[in-house]
Amino acid sequence: MNIPLKLHRILLAFLITGILVFVLLPAHAQEANLRRFVPTTVSEGWQNVYEKLPDPTQMATLPGPDDIEAWGKVHSDIEKGQEPNIQRIIQHYALLVESRDFGGVPVLEVTPKDWKDNGKVLVYVHGGAYTMFSARTSLGSSGPVAAHTGLRVIAVDYTNPPRAKWQEDTDQVLTVFRELMKQGYTMKDIGLYGDSAGGGLAAGSVLKLRDAGLGTPAAVVLWSPWADITETGDTYQTLKEAEPNFLYEKVLGPSADAYADHEDQKHPYVSPVYGDFTKGFPPTLIQGGTREIFLSNFVRLYQALDTSGQTVKLDLYEGMPHVFQVKLPESPESVTALKKMNSFLIRHLNYKNLREEN
Repeated sequence: MNIPLKLHRILLAFLITGILVFVLLPAHAQEANLRRFVPTTVSEGWQNVYEKLPDPTQMATLPGPDDIEAWGKVHSDIEKGQEPNIQRIIQHYALLVESRDFGGVPVLEVTPKDWKDNGKVLVYVHGGAYTMFSARTSLGSSGPVAAHTGLRVIAVDYTNPPRAKWQEDTDQVLTVFRELMKQGYTMKDIGLYGDSAGGGLAAGSVLKLRDAGLGTPAAVVLWSPWADITETGDTYQTLKEAEPNFLYEKVLGPSADAYADHEDQKHPYVSPVYGDFTKGFPPTLIQGGTREIFLSNFVRLYQALDTSGQTVKLDLYEGMPHVFQVKLPESPESVTALKKMNSFLIRHLNYKNLREEN
């Protein structure tokens, strides 16, 4: 096909102009375009969410790793701001929520409506980049899971960094397991799940449990696990400007430094992708979305477990953001993910869930 010279010049001018506009566009504007992209391949509810998402580039940078006072204010502000939402969650799911002390570690016991003791229990480790949230402000995760699985959930209220670092936080998770065993539970009766940073803490704590000779739980479920707290992996870069929730330099980096000193950040108990799984690990379900900078974390952790001969399933969801399961729990994507989690726990904890839909 022969294009007239004049038309060829016009088309070339348009092409050059388009390239220059993109190149000269401020970086934050380019990022905003990607972050606000609304995929047509997700459910209508999620399309609506993407259309209204705030711009994470406008978030304030979190404090330095040693500024305990500033971190305390961040934490207290979040706790106060979330309380009305927590009350709605408790009422919506008709939960019984009680504070307990497990060997000096505070926990929340979350019991679903009409719960019957089947001898099984689910330990939950909350997210929030380690530095934020608590067992209470994470009831938006533990509450729906208790309701869907029919299990009593023990939510570990570990000490937020920088008031404690990874050594103490993993020890607190181990203490909860020891206390459950004192209560008569065996490891085959205990499941463990965590989301985001809680997913990393859960997996790291299982490695520590195993290495301490305490055994490992019957099943592990990880939602969007922050399995490598260093900015290592393909999608930390390739999805950096498409991640709709946060920026590493503003949120994750400061939190990683508060949780672990730089020389410890690739320790397997801190970043479990570096663990030796040939020594054993429980059956594991990893769930996440394709719109997360953590996507490489999920793939790398899956491959590390799978190539070590462990039972593991990587369950990814098109266009979903970080910990999508409980951000829009009635969406088709979230319903499917929760059903798969439920089935996985039933299989490996060996119990019957009367709430399970046929």
